[in-house]
Amino acid sequence: MSEAEKLRTTEVDLGGLVGVLATHLYSTPLVALRELVQNAHDSHTRRRLEDPDTPYRPLIRVSGDPAARTVAIEDTGAGLTEPEIHAYLATVGTGYTRMLRDLTGDQDLIGAFGLGFLSAFSVADEVTVTTASHREPHLAHRYRSRGGERYGVEPVAPRPGPGTVVELTLKPEHAHLADEEALREVLRRYCVLLPIPVYVGTDEQPVNDVPVPWRQDLPGSPHLHRMRFANAFARSFEPLTAFPVTPAEDRTDAVGLLWVQDGGTYGSTDNRDLAVYLRGMLLADDARDLLPSWAGFIGGVIESSRLTPTASREDLQRDEHYRALQRALADAVVDGLYETARLHPNAWRRILTRHGQDLLGAALCDDRLFTLLADDVPVPTSQGDLTAGALRAAGSGAVHVALGSGGGFEEMLYRAMQVPIARGDRYAVLPFLRRYAQLRDCRIVELGSESGNRELFREPAAPLPAEERGWLAAALADEGEELVPARFDPPGLPLVLVPDREAELKARIEDDQADARIPSAALRLARAFTARTDGTVKARLYLNLASPAVEDLLTAYRAGRTGAATAAGLLRSLKVIMAAASGSSAADLGAALGGVSTAVAALTADLSQDLGDHS
Repeated sequence: MSEAEKLRTTEVDLGGLVGVLATHLYSTPLVALRELVQNAHDSHTRRRLEDPDTPYRPLIRVSGDPAARTVAIEDTGAGLTEPEIHAYLATVGTGYTRMLRDLTGDQDLIGAFGLGFLSAFSVADEVTVTTASHREPHLAHRYRSRGGERYGVEPVAPRPGPGTVVELTLKPEHAHLADEEALREVLRRYCVLLPIPVYVGTDEQPVNDVPVPWRQDLPGSPHLHRMRFANAFARSFEPLTAFPVTPAEDRTDAVGLLWVQDGGTYGSTDNRDLAVYLRGMLLADDARDLLPSWAGFIGGVIESSRLTPTASREDLQRDEHYRALQRALADAVVDGLYETARLHPNAWRRILTRHGQDLLGAALCDDRLFTLLADDVPVPTSQGDLTAGALRAAGSGAVHVALGSGGGFEEMLYRAMQVPIARGDRYAVLPFLRRYAQLRDCRIVELGSESGNRELFREPAAPLPAEERGWLAAALADEGEELVPARFDPPGLPLVLVPDREAELKARIEDDQADARIPSAALRLARAFTARTDGTVKARLYLNLASPAVEDLLTAYRAGRTGAATAAGLLRSLKVIMAAASGSSAADLGAALGGVSTAVAALTADLSQDLGDHS
């Protein structure tokens, strides 16, 4: 190293560092309460480890005084000696807890970074700590600091016993934290899994007095105890059923409880709600990404000692333990749904009713779920929600699914067929039924697709002469519609206008604004899919040659009767009127209604003429 490269010590702006850590490390001032209660818990664990033979009553009490704008956190734990105050309380980044855990291997200790005490300065103008160590219970000291940059320590009168009181003189903007009802609400969630009782004010009942079903061997039904815990813990929705998370030693040590929420979901609605506790203390209040993306209806609470927190202890490191837990929770959801279907049929029916749409998509994400749900999950159809099995039975062994949103003549066709038609435009319906058809080896008729239309609209035994077809096209079809002679059921329906779904998609993606709305990769895939159509045919008008009305129309045309054109105009007007109900036709509805009146008048005149001729 040259003379010019002499090493220098990095200077630290302590005031700036304390300000950043205390004010910007945490997302909410409520974290200060969590950190201080956590410190109190670790103080108890330390006392248990260092003085196991001395009996005492462990407790944590949090009190608020709105008039004085103060909050106090008191514990009967190990306390601190004066040297420890300087070494740990007043030294940023140095934590006795971390050192003790490394020394003893005790996993009940929560702290890790030696930063938690700084959170007090995010809510308080002044912090006072009065403490007496279990090693020197006759000596007590008081630490006092404003802002965390400077502090003083002085001896004070002995306490009743070992322990610590941290008192916060709150900043005006955080004065609401001194309200004890607010403290109860926060601490119930933060501390529900702490083994040490946490009291608020003069309460005789701790806020964490909730039986934890995976920690205790409770008498009676395990499911009943799970439901009680889930109902006590759930925030937004009533739990429909609850099932356990158990350790998988080769992957994760996590334990806890998951439940199906009674909150309405549809497709991509995400109501996942997972709280993660690390050694009994709330770490992440919204850890939804640990749950499968398809499980938008799941809530829960888990605890683990393997997960690694961030420095703020408000999130988790995305490491191998995190990913292992993701896989374990996916298994727990699937296993729990199986258990519910087998043991709790009433709850299972409610889940299927409430979350049928979500479960359709979930089934496509996991083979085990598809096996469970294939014959149970409801599918939206033209006749209400039905299972795929019911669709298959009603369709004489075939599952019918409409690719469009229905309406107009398509809707009339479906109703006339008297066969339930699945709504293929709804979330996950079409891919679910395609997979179901493969699983059950049955036909699937996709109405609106080229293959589905071929199956539904059969070719006539003999093609129409070109002259007749041309006349019918001119009389019945509008611009963008292709006339297709066919035979289909029921015979009473003379014609059906079926929009070309590929042409509709092509028009949407070729819109000038499509590039701004749709990701480029999706645009490329969609354009590749629609490349086979030029988009000129917007709909196909299937003419039912099996219909008596069409037979009579053709007979009249072949005989040269003048009423043939009038009857064709009436059919065209009927087509427009029915298609207009769904917006699938751009033709003039007013003109179509006028055409009906004109046709009726013409037919009436023809009838009067015929009667006159006969008389």
